[in-house]
Amino acid sequence: MKPDETSIRKAVRAHYAELAQAGKAGESCCGQNLSSSDAAPPEASQIYAGCGSPVELAGIKEGEVVADLGSGGGFDAFKASRLVGETGRVIGVDATPEMIWRARETAKKYGVSNVDFRLGEIEHVPIDSSSVDVAISNCVINLAPDKGAVFREAYRVLKPGGRLVVSDTVAEYALKVNLQDLDAWAACVAGALPQEEYVALIKETGFTGVDIRRELPEELKQKERECCSTPGIASVTVTATKPKTG
Repeated sequence: MKPDETSIRKAVRAHYAELAQAGKAGESCCGQNLSSSDAAPPEASQIYAGCGSPVELAGIKEGEVVADLGSGGGFDAFKASRLVGETGRVIGVDATPEMIWRARETAKKYGVSNVDFRLGEIEHVPIDSSSVDVAISNCVINLAPDKGAVFREAYRVLKPGGRLVVSDTVAEYALKVNLQDLDAWAACVAGALPQEEYVALIKETGFTGVDIRRELPEELKQKERECCSTPGIASVTVTATKPKTG
């Protein structure tokens, strides 16, 4: 039996508030830099807590609108901002105020004007419906008590034909984890679903073309394999599309 949703949310926020204030990522599963690019400011790279490279697989184009669900200090959002250019926009959403404050300060410091960081839960995304071309997320959905709600929100904000690209942790087999351990939730372990269940939730939402992506440079593949030191926990990147009609 897992803790109530409020307890999980409080524990996760406390963990990532501490990360934002400490100024560097810890050694947990969600805390290794898998990027092949230095496009993000150092202030964002220092507290990066991802487990994959969704930006590299999203095919982001100039002029597009990108939503980063669980944007943290802005690492992926800042990378995406380089790709969308002056005519595009990136919206980062995170439930931890300290992360939002830090990301906003970083954007101001470097004069990045095409990013907008908003405080909010990824189960209740503060973005208009059908307004986003690409929705990305990096090692965050596993932290959500209601993952189905996250995928429904991603589907809602995407335009018809929009793309979903998420990197996350999944359980390779039944884990002997105390679901009452809030630290295990914050460390991307207790909330990890089996891959089949994770993919099924995306399909149930209405997404099509759901695929486990592995077309990464060999260096990134190796880093992804090494990312999760917890036995039974693996990193995957899933892509999907919101149908253009229906």
